This record gives sequence, structure tokens and C-alpha cells, in this order.
Amino acid sequence: MKILVIGNGGREHAIAWKLSLSPRVQCVYVAPGNAGTAFEARVRNVPISVADLETLADFAARERIAFTVVGPEAPLAAGIADVFRARGLRIFGPTRLAAQLESSKDFAKAFMQRHGIPTAAYASFSDPAQAHQYAERQGAPIVIKADGLAAGKGVVVAHLLNDAHAAIEALFSHYGARVVIEEHLNGEEASFIVMVDGEHVLPLASSQDYKRVGDGDTGPNTGGMGATSPAPVMTAQLHARVMRDIILPAVQGMAREGLRYTGFLYAGLMIDAHGAPKTLEFNCRLGDPETQPILMRMQSDFATVIERAMAGALDTVALEWDPRCALGVVLAAHGYPDAPRRGDVMTGIPASTEDLHIFHAGTTQHENQRLTSGGRVLCATGLADSIEAARARVYENVARIHFDGMHYRRDIGARALS
Repeated sequence: MKILVIGNGGREHAIAWKLSLSPRVQCVYVAPGNAGTAFEARVRNVPISVADLETLADFAARERIAFTVVGPEAPLAAGIADVFRARGLRIFGPTRLAAQLESSKDFAKAFMQRHGIPTAAYASFSDPAQAHQYAERQGAPIVIKADGLAAGKGVVVAHLLNDAHAAIEALFSHYGARVVIEEHLNGEEASFIVMVDGEHVLPLASSQDYKRVGDGDTGPNTGGMGATSPAPVMTAQLHARVMRDIILPAVQGMAREGLRYTGFLYAGLMIDAHGAPKTLEFNCRLGDPETQPILMRMQSDFATVIERAMAGALDTVALEWDPRCALGVVLAAHGYPDAPRRGDVMTGIPASTEDLHIFHAGTTQHENQRLTSGGRVLCATGLADSIEAARARVYENVARIHFDGMHYRRDIGARALS
């Protein structure tokens, strides 16, 4: 069978690579793909923008694509699942209305409040003056979020009131007409990602990402600078609690509101000192860079699992996982996350092996050169018997890679080790 993956990031490279390993798969098309997907066996890039929904549907119909997997959030928010299903094309992802869980922070917070899902206290504002007044009353630290999609950069954790006021101005200016202001939560973050078939839920392996750009969780938030799987903080007891208090109420709540949810569902969690989880956010797709370590560990046939999900039969699936640990380190472009530079030549990228894979994100191929074309450029991901060994393997290979302005965190995995 032939499969279409929509997107051009590291997450989409990992999805396409894992799907291509299925003996049932003839070809995985990636639209538009990147310089990494261009060189994977049984993977082909297709030069169609993720925003061109009708052309993507035309391609899927013409090529008789068995099913489509959506990587990024923007086409989901634009209603790609609705477009495909209206034409009788199979696609794994939520409808436009269901994708509001990610595309609108205001919708998500109100939804969580309606269904008793633990989350931070919040208020939502379309008037900047009222937002400033609320922040002044609450004091710092405080969290300011853009209501709409912001590619992982629409969240500011303000430790000073001046920073909160500046964030309110910036988010209103850059991302739209509404901001959400939340109480600041303390604890340890974790990512909890599941597959949903409308009724049944299948959890993936636990993971933990590193959002801040600098070592020691310093600097601005990014789309993610690295990740590990499994996440030691996610004990069996906590896993059961997250499923009971957060994931199942979300899936059942969406169904009760007439928004039957199918697709990947990602809950960003904050675990407090007592082991109690609260929901920082919902995403309606796989996380990036969590996907890369998770799929390195997955031993099940990913294509078959997605087919079961689209058939409403996730309750018949038992996933198999490599017991080893996986760790991914993101290599970012000069100027990321503020103003990433494009066009730098990349050299020294090691060949992928069974225990190491270099997933491309912001890359493109020009003649015989691989060039940077985005903020997060590569994600070097390795498997080993421990986080410490995986970390050593990945950083040893990262040291071989070069492009001007390349920067990365040198402490990915530190939380797991501590």
C-alpha cells in the first residue's frame, strides 16, 4: 500500500521512516518533506504545501493512497481531515472543530473547566488593557499564552511583571486578538501522547521534552530542543492517574459535545511535588521532538496500528516497545528561536544505524549540498541500555556535524539522570 504523510519537520521524517519499515508498505509519500526524507528508502517527497488542502486530496485520490497521516497542527486547524473525509479519503487526524483543543487555548481551557480536567487557573482576554490589569492583580510569576497557533513560541513564562506586560503586548501584536493568562505551575513537565479512534485510547511510550533554548532550562521557550523516552517521572501509578483524570475525560468530553475525536492526542503535563498532574496544554498531533525517541523505541508495525485506529479497533492493539532508552538532541539554526538563518551548508552528518538516526527538520537539498531551511534543523536520536549511554552515543555523533551558527543544548537527559 501507499501512504501519504503531510509535513516537512523532524516529526514527519520520523513518521515516514517508521511507516516505511512495514513490509506491507510500498511507498511513503511526504508532502513536502525535507532533505532527510528525500534519501530514506521507500520514501518520496511530493512538492505540495501543507496549506494546499485540495491539491493534497487530489494527490491522495490520484495515487490511491491507503491513508494519510497529518504531522503538523496548521492543516488540522484548517480542516484537512474534513476535506479528505468529504471525498471518501482515509485520514488519521481530528476534524477542524475537534482540533480547537490545540488551535484555541481559550477553547481548550474552557473545555477542561467544563469537564473537570485538572489545569491551571486562567482568564482569557481580547482587550489588552484588561489583560494588563489582570496580570498586575495576579503578580508574577505568571504565564501568558497566545490563543491561536504559534509554532511552539506563543507561550511566555514571565517571572517579572515587566516581562508579563511586554509579553501581553507582543502576543497581541504577533498572534492575534486574544491571549490567555494562567497561574504559574511548579513541578516537572512530561509529555503524555495517545492514539484515539473516537472511543478507545492507546497510550504511546512516555516521553519528556526540553522546551527552553538554553542549558538548565534557561532562555525563551522553543518548539523543543530535545527529548527522552521513557520519562522516569511517569510511574505506573501516575500513568493510570493521567488516563483516568485527563485523557479519558477529554476523549469522552469531546464525544459528548458532538466532536468525536480521532487522531493523536498530546497532553503536556506538569507533575507537582506530590505527584499530582495538571494539564498545561493539549496538542492534536504527535509532539516534536518527542516523536523521534518514541518511534525509535516502537517495535510494532506502525502502519497496521494506524489502520486499526481508523477502523475504531484500538482496543485490539497491544504495542511492543524496545526496552532500551531513546534520547534526541535538536540542532538549531543561528538565531533560533527568534530569527533563524537559512541557507547554511551542513556537513559531517553521520549515516543512520539501527541505534542512531539523524532526523531532518529544517533542511533542503540544493545540488549536492544539504542546507538549513528552518529553525530546528536536525534531531540526532539514539538508543541504548540507559539514558546515560544513549546520551553519550548521541552527543558523540552531534560533535561530527557542522553548520555555521549551529547550537544545541548539552544537558538533554539531565532530568532523567537526576
